[in-house]
Order: sequence, then structure tokens, then C-alpha cells
Amino acid sequence: MDRTSLKRNDVGETVEPLRHCSRNAIGVQTASDASINGDREEHDLCNWDELKFSLIPTDYMYVMKCSSGEGAFSQGHLTRYGNVELSPSSGVLNYGQGLLEGLKAYRGADNRIRLFRPEQNALRMQMGAERMCMPSPTAEQFVGSIKQTALANKRWVPPSGKGSLYIRPLLLGTGAILGVAPSPEYTFLAYASPVGNYFTVSLGSMHFSVEDKVYRAIPGGTGGIKSITNYSPIYKAVTQAKAKGFTDVIFLDAATGKYIEEATACNIFVAKGNVISTPPIAGTILPGITRKTIIEVASWLGYQIEERAIPLEELMNADEAFCTGTAIAIKPVGSVTYQGQRVEYKTGEGTLSETLFRTLTGIQTGRIEDTMGWIVEID
Repeated sequence: MDRTSLKRNDVGETVEPLRHCSRNAIGVQTASDASINGDREEHDLCNWDELKFSLIPTDYMYVMKCSSGEGAFSQGHLTRYGNVELSPSSGVLNYGQGLLEGLKAYRGADNRIRLFRPEQNALRMQMGAERMCMPSPTAEQFVGSIKQTALANKRWVPPSGKGSLYIRPLLLGTGAILGVAPSPEYTFLAYASPVGNYFTVSLGSMHFSVEDKVYRAIPGGTGGIKSITNYSPIYKAVTQAKAKGFTDVIFLDAATGKYIEEATACNIFVAKGNVISTPPIAGTILPGITRKTIIEVASWLGYQIEERAIPLEELMNADEAFCTGTAIAIKPVGSVTYQGQRVEYKTGEGTLSETLFRTLTGIQTGRIEDTMGWIVEID
């Protein structure tokens, strides 16, 4: 099949045609070739101004394995990006035993490449692995794999201000198993893709509907970890909302249906006066790394931070609302609609979300000094 004609991949994500981005700039190479060592810089691979949050296959991915008898992952290696082979009876295919993570590599104006708090992703994967009865890479193995993946694909890191290299680590139960039990073998892999904004309204705000019939997570479930099973059950609700013109949906708590929890793939914050509130981490909310960072940054800026249950009515009466996540960084909420009632919020210049966005992205790209040790430079 001619890859230039592809529009969607097997999971429905848009794949950029090669007229925008091309892997043909180099031939097939081994993991020890100059592209990994950084001797070849090519910034004409893509029309960087047209980047979206969609898959653009890059050169290399990182793989390491662990059997249940070993209990620890062996040393991994880089390999050419491509399909992986799975048994039809693998644990991930039959029972959904898998975790995902997401983080980015940023190119600064100084041309250096930076990762942002990758050890936090490692710790979150370990927490999820414990919940899913899976072994997990050590923090050192995880961070090392991300560094190698970013470095091997460094030519795909967009120029400063044009986007970032999104890195997707996966932890999968790949061993064959028929009964309902943990997999006998596990695979960790990390691949990468240059991306632009997650939402097409890149310069605007998000417009939400409130979902009161479908729940993203339940108490005692897996809503607090990045299980691969958390996402597809909400596709229908999100698809229906987007068909009506909304950007995304806000989910309510399953226990009472009174409190906001989070959106499809991002945490939410509500601002009123000098107080910024966000739902607490209590098993149904994903402990977002951007969320954690914004709580710390807003506190430095003098805001009062509250992590607590937030009634839907409080969101509807807020001065400002915004969402956080690796894919979106910080995105202002323009409106929320619930049962026909639409409420609009402050957005744009001079808002809290804009101040936090500039501070966060300034640290991530090296424009603002990192005094917290959050940045890991790889180049």
C-alpha cells in the first residue's frame, strides 16, 4: 500500500501523509548509526506549521522484556519503529492487561532538547503496574529508555515553538494465557511522534458538555491509573458530544453524580477570586503530572490552592476554568453546557490560565530557569 495515501491507522488516528513528513530522508540504519548519535540534523522533514496531534511514524522505538519468573526487566534496546508481534492469546489482547504513559521532548530556542519530569511518569507507571499485577521497569530504566528514544529520534523534535516530540511508553502483558490471570510475560516499549496541539482549537478555548449518564471511573476501579481500559468505554459519549460541536466532555463522579471529576484525557481546575480548586486524587482521578506542576506553580504565584470535591454548581459559577495535561499543557475553558444551560468564562490575555501556560512552557523549553530540577536535558 502506498503510505502517502493513508488517512487513518488501525486504531482510527489520523496518520500524516508523507508529503508533510518523510522518513525517506535517510535509508534504513542500525541503532548505532549517526542518526542516533546526533550527527545528522534535519529540520526539513515536516511542514512544522501544520503539525497536529496525530501519528507521524519516526525512526526508532525502545523495547525491553520481562518474564514472570524473572521479576525484573532485562536490558532493553532500540529497534526500528514498526509493528509488534503478539500471540492471539496474549494478556493484553484478551484481558486488557496494559498501561500507557505520555510525555514530551521539547526543543528550546537554544536548540537543546529537554524532558520534563520523566521520573514522575516512571513512578506513575509503577503505581499502575502494582494495581494491574504487572512488573514495571525501575525509574532508572524508564528514564533511560525515554532518553534513548528521544535521542534516537531527535531529528523529529520540532523547532522551538512549533510543537514537541510526544513519547508514548507502553507496558503490556504480551505472554500467552487463556485463563483469567496475569500474563506470564511482559513487554515495555516506547515510541515517538512529533505533534502539535491535541485540540484543533489550538489558539482558542475548550467548550465542554457535562456528561451525566456515562461515568469515566468508579470508586475502587482503575480511574486513578493509566490503564488502557479506561478510554474506549467513553468514546461513545465523547463522539456524541463532538458531533454537537463540543470540544470534549466533563465527567461527574459515579457515586453521587454531583461532583466534577475530569475530562477525557485532562484534569480540570476552577478559579474564583484568588482561590484555585481542583478535584482530589482519590482513586477516580488521574494524578496528572501537569496537574501536580500547576498546583506547585500557582502556589508560588500566591494563589490559594484547594484539592477537594467540587460541586457542578461551583463550576457553573466560576470566574475561570482550565484543563491540564501532557498533550494540551494548559487550555482555557471557554464554556460549559449542562442540560441546555451554557456558561462562559474569561479567556485570553491577562487570564490566570494564560499566566500559568506561559510559566509552564517557559520552564519546559528553557526560557524560564528551572529552579526545581524538573528538566532533564538530553542534548
